Amino acid sequence: MRTTPPWARWLVPLVLLLVWLGVGGTLGPYASKLGEVATNDQAAFLPQSAESTKVLTAREAFDQSETLPAVVVWTADGGQVSERQQAAATRAVDELAGRPGVVGRPSPALLSHDKEAMQAVVQLEPDLGEALPDVLAEVRRTAQGVPDATPQIAGPAASRSELSDAFAGVDGLLLGVALAAVLLILLLVQRSVLLPFLIILGSVFALGLACAVVYALADRDLVRVDGQVQGILSILVIGAATDYALLLSARFREEFAVRGDRAAAAVAAVRRSFGAITASAATVALGLLALLASDLTNNRALGPVGAIGIVCAVLSTLTFLPAVLALLGRSAYWPSRPKASDASGEGHGVWRRVAATVDARPRRTWVVTALALTVFAAFSPSLSAKGVPLDEIFVNDASSVAAQETLGEHFPGGSGNPAVIIADADRAAQVTAAARSTDGVASAGPVSASGRPTADEPLVVDGRVRIDATLEAAADSDAAKETIQRLREDVHAVSGAEALVGGYSAQQFDTQRTAAADRTVIVPLVLAIILLILVLLLRSLLVPVLLVATVAVNFLATLGVSALVFEQLLGFSGTDASVPLYGFVFLVALGVDYNIFLMSRVREEALAHGTRQGVLRGLSTTGGVITSAGVVLAATFSALMVIPLAFLVQIAFIVAFGVLLDTLVVRSLLVPALVIDIGPRAWWPSALARNGGTGSASGP
Repeated sequence: MRTTPPWARWLVPLVLLLVWLGVGGTLGPYASKLGEVATNDQAAFLPQSAESTKVLTAREAFDQSETLPAVVVWTADGGQVSERQQAAATRAVDELAGRPGVVGRPSPALLSHDKEAMQAVVQLEPDLGEALPDVLAEVRRTAQGVPDATPQIAGPAASRSELSDAFAGVDGLLLGVALAAVLLILLLVQRSVLLPFLIILGSVFALGLACAVVYALADRDLVRVDGQVQGILSILVIGAATDYALLLSARFREEFAVRGDRAAAAVAAVRRSFGAITASAATVALGLLALLASDLTNNRALGPVGAIGIVCAVLSTLTFLPAVLALLGRSAYWPSRPKASDASGEGHGVWRRVAATVDARPRRTWVVTALALTVFAAFSPSLSAKGVPLDEIFVNDASSVAAQETLGEHFPGGSGNPAVIIADADRAAQVTAAARSTDGVASAGPVSASGRPTADEPLVVDGRVRIDATLEAAADSDAAKETIQRLREDVHAVSGAEALVGGYSAQQFDTQRTAAADRTVIVPLVLAIILLILVLLLRSLLVPVLLVATVAVNFLATLGVSALVFEQLLGFSGTDASVPLYGFVFLVALGVDYNIFLMSRVREEALAHGTRQGVLRGLSTTGGVITSAGVVLAATFSALMVIPLAFLVQIAFIVAFGVLLDTLVVRSLLVPALVIDIGPRAWWPSALARNGGTGSASGP
């Protein structure tokens, strides 16, 4: 037998280590540079084929210059607004004309019907970037010149500024919290000082590589990145890379305890865990790529970006970590030491007891567990995915939200966010009349060249006019969305007008309807992808079907618990339309990960010891590492809660709770009990179904 020279056995690990150190040194900074190519423009979240998106494109021709409106609203300290105060408010906003960042002349201060408030619209440059907060501060300072009145700033400019502030933590705070949480958990569960830092280092290298690739693609407009996608990418890479590293390092510990040779143990660990890790990564990556079937732009953006992150996580796990373990050997686990019992297949005492409990009453275990999950799942239909109201978008107190509430108290609910109608100019009068007569519309009128409603000649562009309709209900309310439906029916009925209805309320309505349609396409697509991967990995049909069914039940149970927590404890009246779909993709794909880790080991053990002993030995040996991986992933997704946005808080809870439920209940109790109860037939139609393995224990 030919032996490999000693120097050659260490050359490959050393070269891999140097390559990854180079990657970390040169590409690591891209984790913070990704924000340079990110956009938080809410228009980019719209469905591509929706009517409101067509309006957004058509209305650009009516804007003499693209602007970002800020709505200043004053409330009189004495109750009623005086003529002196109204004149002072108009003079104050007039002073803003010509100031840096301000476009044109602001509108005069308009008095509310109850005469207790005023509003004026200040048009700002749309690409102010980091200068936007300073410009808004100047607007606020000038507006404070009105005596005995309190000014607030609402509108898209204020919302964008606070949204940018919320995402400002993506680069630093979010990553720091996630890494700190992962490091703390690893230090507690690994009984090692050095290994957790090596695992963290590998995940940081993977994130740097992923961000560099995404940056290059986004800079060339091949992929799209926003603060939401950027935050999820960081969490996904850190969590996935750590999970895969835990599985490989545990396998290395076993192999090294038997072989006593660092290089040989590293090669064996990669060989024996390669199938489980790559299959797990494929379920997540392909599940994310299924989002390309979505009609929502932000869903489509997350697909390729997330898949790139998963590929980089796998690459780091299968190259950097084995190289470091081959070079360090036993030292990586200091102060603990790999020993022969690590390779006995008996596992940790806690998980041996769990396995014994499942083995004693498998049918009772899976029936009780399935019933409990079903009870939770019964609450899942109560999770409302009709969108998050404006006053709940931020989980902390936001000044733009308070200003919008003040605006809604004194002006029609849709003030500042009108429905926008684009129609043929020769039918403008009929369309305007149809809009005004629509139940729920407070007022409607064509827009002049100045961008304001006019009773005179409207601005005509390519034979089309723009008509703004102010709704009676708040722009983000269910009543406003119902009004949009009626408004579309009424203006579409005007013969020859070719009318289209858009604006904020229409965008929310279209997004909600598109998200529901996306779920009917993407959910079965993801399930089919995962089922195919499981069939190829486990060479069976029945076990993969069972695994997919269990993670689907886990998802529904998680939605049921989330519905109760969001409404009863966190006070959310609804969830973003994309939350159920994101939750499904992450939970089902990531949930199958742990079942892949378990069942690939069970199959390996069953080939030698039979189905029943294979399940018991697989559960005992993988219980600790899989539970650690689940806790780590839950902790990393929980870090999303540091960004004060309802969408990310909701995603964080759903994924964190669902992963823990899957790890501690589905993978630990439900799946092992089902396989033991079914016996060797679970592997149908493979050879294991006929003989239960080559060992003496053939299962029940």
